[in-house]
Amino acid sequence: MNTILFLIQKEFLQIFRNKVLLRLMLVLPIVQLIVLVNAATQDMKDNRLIVVDQDGTAMSQGLISKFSASPFFDVAEITTDLAPALERFRSERIDAVLVIPPATEKQLLKEGTANVQLIANAINSTRAQLTNSYTQALVMAYNANMLVKQTPMVTVARIDASWRYWFNPELNYKYYMLPGILVILVTIIGMFMAAINLVREKEMGTLEQMNVTPVKKYQFITAKLVPFWIIGMFELALGLVIGKLLYNIPIEGSLLVLFSFAGVYLVAMLGLGLLISTSAQTQQQVLFVSYFFLMVFIMMSGLFTAADNMPEWGQMFNRINPLYYFIEVMRRVLLKGSGFVDILPMFWGVLAIAAVALPLAIYNYRKTS
Repeated sequence: MNTILFLIQKEFLQIFRNKVLLRLMLVLPIVQLIVLVNAATQDMKDNRLIVVDQDGTAMSQGLISKFSASPFFDVAEITTDLAPALERFRSERIDAVLVIPPATEKQLLKEGTANVQLIANAINSTRAQLTNSYTQALVMAYNANMLVKQTPMVTVARIDASWRYWFNPELNYKYYMLPGILVILVTIIGMFMAAINLVREKEMGTLEQMNVTPVKKYQFITAKLVPFWIIGMFELALGLVIGKLLYNIPIEGSLLVLFSFAGVYLVAMLGLGLLISTSAQTQQQVLFVSYFFLMVFIMMSGLFTAADNMPEWGQMFNRINPLYYFIEVMRRVLLKGSGFVDILPMFWGVLAIAAVALPLAIYNYRKTS
């Protein structure tokens, strides 16, 4: 046991002497959580809109006022000429064009229905869908107001639906993104930093010196993993503090459950990092291999798009994707207040990955003494 403690002490000394690595571990979480949480958002506000009002009636003016008052649209211009509006739309100086055709009010009063046209830029399909949804909501709200004004003395039987957004009542996208970005941060520490540290010793030649000592393989591996496990847990705690102070992110569940899961998750990621480092000879090889796995894990994890919407093969892949499990647990515990029983399927999944990756990495490490 004393041997392991001395080796762990040596590892911490090496880490703290590496100024670049130390700055990365301290500055990375702050920069990542400040920049990425604000940048990686699908909230859409001030969508630039030109209204082509070819009707020029009180009805069209009322509809335009709805769009002007909405925080989701910025009515840049109201015109009667469609051609200049389309020219600005093609040059991407605006995001959408709303066309109110001639005689729209007359057709509405005569036939009870009328059409308006929305032209939206669908290069960004998500933004186009949101623009369409907001437009439909505003038009429906305007229709409801018109119905009340036209029949003030008539009681119309109707069913009103009320709704409540659970777990994120304000639909704050930062609450959704911060847990996922924090998972990436912990993953970089657990997988990437640990792998780089071991390969760096290979390049410096100190690993060969360690191999000829009486230190056992399990002692050496433990000493290599424990410091980064502690640092990863510290980074998680630091990220939660930053999230609470800067974004007031809710913490509805138990931190004990969250950190217990994170402990097992870090063991799995440290095992993967060690497996990469034992197979690589240079830091460049570690960079390329780690980048490949991280990109695949991140894009398939459900960080930006719901994993349930992925094809069946993608959902099957997520069974061996540790980032998917941890992001799901982070969101459930922080926003929903889930307990250990609720995250048990994810816990078993990460435990299975750890049980495979760590022994395989230890077996792959060759020590000569």
